[in-house]
Amino acid sequence: MSMNKMILIGNLCKDPDIRATKTGKEIANLSVATNEQWKDKTTGETKKKTEFHNVVIYQEGIVRFVKQYIKKGDKVYIEGSLQTRKWQDKNDNDRYTTEIILQGYNCQLQALNSINNNDNAF
Repeated sequence: MSMNKMILIGNLCKDPDIRATKTGKEIANLSVATNEQWKDKTTGETKKKTEFHNVVIYQEGIVRFVKQYIKKGDKVYIEGSLQTRKWQDKNDNDRYTTEIILQGYNCQLQALNSINNNDNAF
C-alpha cells in the first residue's frame, strides 16, 4: 500500500491566479508560504525559514470557493497530492516543477481566516 497526501497550513503569497483551459474549465494556482521558527542552540538567536509551495486546483467547487473568498495574505489549510512534472525551457533544458494538486475526491481547502458567512471550508 502507498499514499500520496500533502497537508499544508500557510499564507497566500499573492492573490489566486485563475485561468481557463481551452474547454473553458477554470483552474486556480496558488502560492502558499509556510514558516518555521526555532532558537539557535549556540547563539540563542531566533531563526526563521520560509518555504514556498505551488498549489494547483482542478476541483471545480474549490476553484469557485477560491475565486469568491481567498486573497493574498489569507491563512489556508490545504490537503492534496504531490506531483512533479517535467518540462523544457526555451533552451530545451529539462526543468522540473513540484506542485500540490487538488483534484478528485481526496482533497480539501479551508480558509482559516474568518469569512463573513462562516462558510470557510470546501
